Amino acid sequence: MRLGLLGGSFNPIHRCHLSIAHSAQQLLQLDRILFIPTGDPPHKQLGALATAQHRYRMVELAIQDMPGFALTDMEIRRPGKSYSIDTVRAIQQEYGPESTLFFIIGLDAFLDLPSWKDAETLLRSCRFVVFSRPSVSFRAVASIPLFHSIREETLIALDAAQQERADVVLAQGRTLTFLRLPPCDVSASEIRRRVQEGQPLVNLLPPPVESYILREGLYREDSDRT
Repeated sequence: MRLGLLGGSFNPIHRCHLSIAHSAQQLLQLDRILFIPTGDPPHKQLGALATAQHRYRMVELAIQDMPGFALTDMEIRRPGKSYSIDTVRAIQQEYGPESTLFFIIGLDAFLDLPSWKDAETLLRSCRFVVFSRPSVSFRAVASIPLFHSIREETLIALDAAQQERADVVLAQGRTLTFLRLPPCDVSASEIRRRVQEGQPLVNLLPPPVESYILREGLYREDSDRT
């Protein structure tokens, strides 16, 4: 199986998350995309998220009619802080050595990868798929020692929209894929602000997720949640 891993707070999940998942699935011919809502992520302040149960339920509603998408609560169930390397190891054990894992991540988060727990082991454990993010340059990857083997000309071409995809081989022996995806102007913070201010949410969320947010009264008081 070619399995895509898409983690995040999903606070809430919105149409850009789904668009990224669809693009990665199509471009990399993935058999399944596994959504992994965070429980207690190490890089976010405690108490800054809607409850894990709410976020899990919103993802469940968003993908309920999409047979190529699946959902796991393994990070929510794990006690204490949850690290990506632990999640990848658990998924490898569950799906077996015949499966190839594709770690789908935004460029902004990827630039912080050297600070993650066991970053080099993580790079060897799965294939990273890095998608473009607004106001973040692919060229910034070249300044990170961990990725010194990546040709800067490739990154410049991605920034200049001269190519939409680049597959590069890292020193660790794994292939890394960069994807320049069409810009998406939806953000979770903007959705939360709109909910708090009573503004419409048309075309920002899957309809079942919008209904759930309004029914459960989410995001009405704390505009600083991330």
